[in-house]
Amino acid sequence: MDALILADGDASSRHALDAAWPGWDDAIGLVVAADGGARHAESLGVTIDVWVGDGDSTDPALLDALAARGIPLERSRPDKDESDTELAVLAALHRGAGGVVIVGALGGARIDHSLANIGLLALPALAGRPAALVDAGARISLIQAPDQNGGPVVRTLSGRAGDIVSLLPAGPGVVGVTTDGLAYRLRDEALPEGPARGLSNIRTAESASVTVRRGLLLIVESPARLPA
Repeated sequence: MDALILADGDASSRHALDAAWPGWDDAIGLVVAADGGARHAESLGVTIDVWVGDGDSTDPALLDALAARGIPLERSRPDKDESDTELAVLAALHRGAGGVVIVGALGGARIDHSLANIGLLALPALAGRPAALVDAGARISLIQAPDQNGGPVVRTLSGRAGDIVSLLPAGPGVVGVTTDGLAYRLRDEALPEGPARGLSNIRTAESASVTVRRGLLLIVESPARLPA
């Protein structure tokens, strides 16, 4: 079971998500709203199982409605160290989620929140678990290598031929990058910070893969044609 995290940024419509990433929610068994992200539930056609946050971005009437339906509300202090989205991820893992899909993590007025949400993919609690930020224009995931046994990490990327796949180092020392099923091939090569060599590769088959021996590598997948 994976968890769907509703973050407080801009969220794509259900139609756009289904068009961009067919089956994106097939493994979802739990929905956690991160504060104001609760407003996305209705348009996505999902039911919130738990709400977390400090309440600064949720309409009080919506909170009252959630409470009236018996949905647990885990309210935090405003002066906390974690973001509401981080708390939602941790709440999902505490309830047994094997991985997370986060919507509403990108866009909005605060680019710092978007960057922080991308950074959440490196949470130690998510190591070895599937995790992605998803909207109609991008699906963002992270490879953390080596694995717990010291070996390389292989990530399978399923999608449509022609879709764009960018490989972006999230820190220094990303080495041993090998790709299969992408137009511009890498063979046990480094992707250092700075140069944009990994930008705008192209998936040549429905299934591609990326292998990393060491480092943090962001994978940003984009549909060749954005859904209307």
